[in-house]
Amino acid sequence: MKSRAYEPVLTPQAEQALPPVTGDKAGLLADLERLLPPDRRVTHQDDLFAYECDAQTLDRALPLAVVFPESTAEVSTLVKACNARSIPFLARGAGTGLSGGAVARESLVLSTARLNRILEVDVPNRQAWVEPGVVNMHLSKAVAKHNLHYAPDPSSQYACTIGGNVAENSGGPHTLKYGVTTNHILALEVVLPDGTVTMMGGPVADLPGYDLTGVFVGSEGTFGIATRVLVRLTPLPEGVKTILAIFNTVVDACQGVTQILARSILPAAVEMIDQKTLRAVEKYIHAGFPLDAAAVLLVEVDGLRDDLEEQAAAVIDACRAANVRDVRLAKDDAERMKLWKGRKQAFGVLGRLAPNYYTHDGVIPRTKLPEVLAEIARIEERNRVMIANVFHAGDGNLHPVVLYDEREPGAIERVRKASDEILAVVASVGGGLSGEHGIGIEKLAYMKDFFGEADLAEMRKIRDVFNPRGLCNPGKAIPTPGRCIEPGGGKKLPVGH
Repeated sequence: MKSRAYEPVLTPQAEQALPPVTGDKAGLLADLERLLPPDRRVTHQDDLFAYECDAQTLDRALPLAVVFPESTAEVSTLVKACNARSIPFLARGAGTGLSGGAVARESLVLSTARLNRILEVDVPNRQAWVEPGVVNMHLSKAVAKHNLHYAPDPSSQYACTIGGNVAENSGGPHTLKYGVTTNHILALEVVLPDGTVTMMGGPVADLPGYDLTGVFVGSEGTFGIATRVLVRLTPLPEGVKTILAIFNTVVDACQGVTQILARSILPAAVEMIDQKTLRAVEKYIHAGFPLDAAAVLLVEVDGLRDDLEEQAAAVIDACRAANVRDVRLAKDDAERMKLWKGRKQAFGVLGRLAPNYYTHDGVIPRTKLPEVLAEIARIEERNRVMIANVFHAGDGNLHPVVLYDEREPGAIERVRKASDEILAVVASVGGGLSGEHGIGIEKLAYMKDFFGEADLAEMRKIRDVFNPRGLCNPGKAIPTPGRCIEPGGGKKLPVGH
């Protein structure tokens, strides 16, 4: 049966960032037949649909092919083949990204699905060598018997992989205390964009020379492909207490965040969940979230057992100072895990409210949370969309989730307009464009509203040192001069800093 003609679905900025490929596509496909067995390459259009986008779906395009290398040497060989044929390429993990970073128009996708081994666990030095396809949560489960864990915990940690976390410098609820991915990566084995294999960093902290590991982490796959990762492991805390604080107004909940962080404690996590999300989550999880609350804070403290009571008491006192309606401790591990299941699976559960969603991850000063959330509510009403909020309140890392049905006429246009307005608000209060999801292609058009042209030029110079031909995940993270359009139909975002 012949496949139907395929046309990519790309926003204008993505269309400009990802033009059709002009390299020797037929030649590369012939190379793949020679280099890999049939069960480790996908080339038929019907099978490629599974790889047309990541978890954000406004931009979709089919790759030329998908391959499944099983070693660093194979990755290097495949990258060299792409260079010889002038074909773009990129690595893809679990596809849980939220910025279009894995969209691969007529490019070769190197899946890390078979690079999924935990190679070595060094318990005395609290380190582990892993391949990029290792699922985040699987690593923590594997080292739990040694009383260790891998601290960065994205909400998608049951599916997302270490390689993708490295590419996006992923965060998570508990990174308020423990830091984001870059704080836990010691070394990387990398296949550079020309196919050369190199090592960045090492097992010893504070190595002399340039911090190439720090440069690579968060480069969104534009500097090369990590094939082995040396991660830092963190001791499990002696004890943990989880607190649910219930508020009648969003303003009070925001004040609760400020009050908590003004005390002489550093919680492991401070998460905010609004009413829309609470109702959707409770119908699925049955964790005891109040359906009539405007918002709740999920706060966790951990550390030495002797100190926990004092930390928890300080959190409770802070919430009471913010006019909390009710505040309670999880009575046991089962209740604690249920509360966190509600938070970690909130994005998926929002599918009960609408079949599609689109989210941003702008970062703002915590003191600006009340006014920004109030403006997001006005944006919701003005654009006739539904917006749910569930986010890392302790970091000021917003996650407004715009819910919609792509089958509804005009829905996507309203979503884009609402997104433009949300980022305008973030800019106006001196915020940042992305806290953990990355720029990908979906935020390219906004980069010049947060960075000057001189800043962007310096970023391009660094990229070009690693990726001079632009074949490694092209069109992502940094706008190309002369090809970056204005968001919102030419309306420049108001910048407040």
